[in-house]
Amino acid sequence: MLIAFDEGTIVAISTPPGRSGIGVVRLSGPRAFEIAAQLIRLPQPLLEDRRATLCEFSDPRSGLGLDCPLVTFFYKPHSYTGEDVVEISCHGAPVILNYMVECCVARGARAAEPGEFTMRAFLNGRMDLTQAEAVRDLIDARTLFQARVAAQQMSGSVSASVRPSKDALVDLIARLEAGIDFAEDDVPVSAWAEIESEIADVLAELSGIARSYEAGRIVHEGFSLALAGRPNVGKSSLFNRLLNEDRAIVTEIPGTTRDLVSETASLGGIPLRLLDTAGIRETLDRIEKIGVERSLQAVADATLRMLVIDVSEGWTAEDGRLFAKIQPLGPLLVACNKADLRPRLTPEALERELLTGDRESGGTSYETVTTALAVETVWVSALTGEGVAGLRAKILSLATPMRDLNADGDFITNLRQRQAIDSALEALAKAQRATTDHMPHEMLLLDLYDALRALDVLTGATTVEDVLGKIFSTFCVGK
Repeated sequence: MLIAFDEGTIVAISTPPGRSGIGVVRLSGPRAFEIAAQLIRLPQPLLEDRRATLCEFSDPRSGLGLDCPLVTFFYKPHSYTGEDVVEISCHGAPVILNYMVECCVARGARAAEPGEFTMRAFLNGRMDLTQAEAVRDLIDARTLFQARVAAQQMSGSVSASVRPSKDALVDLIARLEAGIDFAEDDVPVSAWAEIESEIADVLAELSGIARSYEAGRIVHEGFSLALAGRPNVGKSSLFNRLLNEDRAIVTEIPGTTRDLVSETASLGGIPLRLLDTAGIRETLDRIEKIGVERSLQAVADATLRMLVIDVSEGWTAEDGRLFAKIQPLGPLLVACNKADLRPRLTPEALERELLTGDRESGGTSYETVTTALAVETVWVSALTGEGVAGLRAKILSLATPMRDLNADGDFITNLRQRQAIDSALEALAKAQRATTDHMPHEMLLLDLYDALRALDVLTGATTVEDVLGKIFSTFCVGK
C-alpha cells in the first residue's frame, strides 16, 4: 500500500541545531524554484543544474542584505527526493536560518515533517526501504565502521542480496501462472521435483540472510561487556586498559570500586559499553552491599560477561562461586589477570577447575567443557598490556560469533528487516509442504505470493506488470 502524502513544497533546515560555519535550508517540491527566486537575488532566472552559485539573501521587508548564500538547484528527477530541490547554504546563524524558513512558509511552502525528504525519495523511486533506513543509520553512526556499513546499504547492498531470491520467486510464479492461464497454448510447467528444488534454493539463500541479523544487530546497536570478579583482582585496571585511559580509580585497597562505572569505546568499529562493577564478595558494609547487588544486576543485563581472576593468587572458592553464578547467563570470557607475576594458577589447573565446576556436560577435556559452556579464556596483564590485543579479539569473536564482520553491508541490521525475511521463510516452508503433497498450483501460488509480499515489505513492491512481463518475455504466448 502506498503512503499518501501532500505533494506541495516543503522546507526545513537540514543541518543540526546550533551555531555553525554553514547552515543549509532545503526546499523540495513543485514550487521550490519559484519560492527560492522570491527570496534569493539570482544572477540569472534559473541556475545551472547541480552547480553552486553565490547569491544574495535580502530581507523581503526592508530589502537590506542579510547573507550571501551558495544556492544549488537540483532539477527533477535528478535530486535526492526526485522532485525539484533547492539547497541554500548560508552562514550557520540560527536567526538567519529560521527567518529564511519563515519566509519560505509565508510564500507557500510547508514545514517538513521529520524524515519527509527521505520519504519522498522512497515514494518517488529514488531509493527502497532498506536504503531509506540506511540514511538514518548513517546519520546516527557512532563509529567509522558503522558509517561504512550504512554507506554500503545506502547504495543498495541489502536489496542486492535479496534480489536473486525475488527474481527466482517471480520466475517460478510466472511459470505457474502461465501454466494455469495459458494451458491451451501448451506452455510447459516444471516438474514437481524441479519446483521443490527451486523453493529449497530460495529458502537456503534467505535463511543465510536471516542468520546475518545477529551480526548486523551488533553492528547497528553495539553491545555491552560487564567485568566481574572478587575485589582487587584488577578489574578496574583492565577496564582502563581496554579504554586506553584512566577512567576507573585504581588502588591496592580491596573494594575501591563500590558502584558501577560505565564508559563507551569502539572495538573493531563496533560501539562497546564497558561496565566496571564493584568487587563481588560477601560483606556487611551496607554501601558495599548495595554496590554488589547492582553489580550482579549489571552482569545479568549485559550482552557479554567477563570474569576477572588473579592468577598470582590462584583459583579461589570465591572465583568458583562467581563462575557458578555467571556462567549460566550466557557466553563468558575468563580473563586471567596479572600474568606478569609469578602465577599460582596454570592453564592446566584452570582446566581442572572448570571441569570440576561443570555439572552437566560430563566432558573429559577442556575443549569439550569450554565449548559446552560457551567459555573462553585469555591470559593477560593489565599492568604491562600483555595479552590485551588477544583479549579484544576474544571479546569481538564472542560478540559476533555468527559472522566475520566486514564493511560490505551484506547483512541486515534491524528487526523490521529480520521480521520480513522470517515471514518470507514461513511462507516458503508452507509452499515446500504444498509441493511435497502435490497440491494444486493455485494453492501453491498463494504461498509463493505471500513470500513475495514479505520481501516487498523489505525492499519495495513487485507489481503485477513484473509478473506479466516475465510471462510474456519468457513464453511465446498468443503467438
